[in-house]
Amino acid sequence: MPPIRQSPLIGRLKKRSDFLAVRKGERRKGPYFVLEVLNRGGAEETPRVGYTVTKRQGNAVERNRIRRRLREAVRLKAGFDMKPGHDYVVVARRDALNAPFADLSESLARRIGRPAAPQQGRQGGTEPNNRTE
Repeated sequence: MPPIRQSPLIGRLKKRSDFLAVRKGERRKGPYFVLEVLNRGGAEETPRVGYTVTKRQGNAVERNRIRRRLREAVRLKAGFDMKPGHDYVVVARRDALNAPFADLSESLARRIGRPAAPQQGRQGGTEPNNRTE
């Protein structure tokens, strides 16, 4: 049997003001959730995580099940990649309810462990339809 890793110490986001502050940070989109990340700047502080599952995702039973699955994915896998002094908010999508747990936890660990890719788009100033006539 592989050695069992003890889950890291992770704090919880509890106040609405904490959740709103994290919205000002970066967003990392995944197939089952959107991850919002904010660097609080304290390197010695434990990372904190909060979960948002809106009524749009289903009734109370389904929302609680989604929340439990996300919490367990963080506890078992993604929590090890969290950086000290950072806040994380996981905004769940409906697909998180029926996704295979291995895929859900792997996707969450990937999004937490790496910074977001730079936004792709037009770099101002050039017209895409330059025609020579």
